[in-house]
Amino acid sequence: MVLLVAGCATTPPGPSPEAVRRDLERRIPASVPDRAGWATDIEVALRTQEIAPTPENLCAVLAVIEQESGYQADPPVANLPAIARGELERRAAALRIPKFALNAALRLDSTDGRSYGQRLDQVRTERELSELYEDLTGRVPLGRQLLDGRNPVQTGGPMQVSIPFAEARAGTYPYAIETSIRREVFTRRGGLYFGIAHLLGYPTPYLRKVHRFADFNAGWYASRNAAFQQALGYATGQSLALDGDLLTPGASMAKPGETERAARRLAGELGMDERAIRRQLEQGNQLGFNDTALFQQVFELGERRAGKPLPREIIPGIQLESPKITRDLDTAWFATRVYDRYRRCLAK
Repeated sequence: MVLLVAGCATTPPGPSPEAVRRDLERRIPASVPDRAGWATDIEVALRTQEIAPTPENLCAVLAVIEQESGYQADPPVANLPAIARGELERRAAALRIPKFALNAALRLDSTDGRSYGQRLDQVRTERELSELYEDLTGRVPLGRQLLDGRNPVQTGGPMQVSIPFAEARAGTYPYAIETSIRREVFTRRGGLYFGIAHLLGYPTPYLRKVHRFADFNAGWYASRNAAFQQALGYATGQSLALDGDLLTPGASMAKPGETERAARRLAGELGMDERAIRRQLEQGNQLGFNDTALFQQVFELGERRAGKPLPREIIPGIQLESPKITRDLDTAWFATRVYDRYRRCLAK
C-alpha cells in the first residue's frame, strides 16, 4: 500500500475563507495589481474542489502562477505574430496550398472589421490568437482546411493549463459559462480553477512538491512512471527513455511501445502474459498503479540487479518543445524553477 500525499485528501475543518484570502494576499508579491482579486479566485477554486488550503498547497499554486505568467490572466507571448504566421505557412505548405492563396485569405475582412492579416499582425496573447483562429475557421473555408477544424491554441490563462483538460472537467466549474470553457480558461478565475485542478486535484504518493510540479508540466503521474521506467531499465539491462509514458497511444498488441516491450521481456520472471502486462500498464494514469503486481515486482527485480534502493519518483527527462520556447529547456528546468519559487513563498 502506498503512502498517500494528496492535494485533495479529506482534512479536518481548516481556516475560514477570509483567513485563507488574507494568507494568500500576504504571500502574493506586493507589486501584483489586485492581490485581493487573485486571492479570492484562488480560494474559491480550492474550496470548491475541496483541496486543503495548507501553506504548501497555497504556495504550490502561487509558484506555478509566477512561473507561467507572472500574475497575468492573459499573458503576452513574445513574437507571437511571427510564430502564428509561420505556423499557418507551414500548414499551408504541408497541404500544398500556394502562399498567394493563404495571403488572399488573410486579406479578407474578419468579424471585427479588420482583415485577418491585420489581426494576425497585432495579436499579443494566446486568447487573441485563439479568437482569431475561431473566427477564421468559422467563416473562411481555407481557414477550416488549414486548421483541420481544430483550434491550435491548446493552453492558456495564468497557469497555462491545457484547454482539453479544462473541457473534460467542465461539469465541476462553479461559475456561469458566458460563451465556452475555452474562453473561460483565458480569464483569471477560469484559468486558476482548471490550473489548480491540474496541479492539485489528484492524489499522489509524492513526498516532495517538485515531483508534482514536474507532473504539471509532463502529465499526471509522470514522475512516478519515470521512476518505474528507471527500475524497468535496471531489471532488463536496457536503456529506456524516462519520459513517464508507459504506453504508446494507439499501439496495438502486435506493435507495443518501448516500455511495454521491455516489460514483456520479463514476462516469465513476472509470471504474467502480454495482456496482463498491458492491463497493468494501462493503470499508469492512476495512483493504483503503485499497488499492481507489475509495479512491485519490477522494483524488486530492479533493486536486486542495481544493488541499491531505487526511488519511486524521479523528474521525467522530457525536452520542452513549443513554438513559444526559444531556448533548450526540459521538464527538470521547469520543475526546479517552480520549486525554488515555492520554497521562497513558504519562507514568507
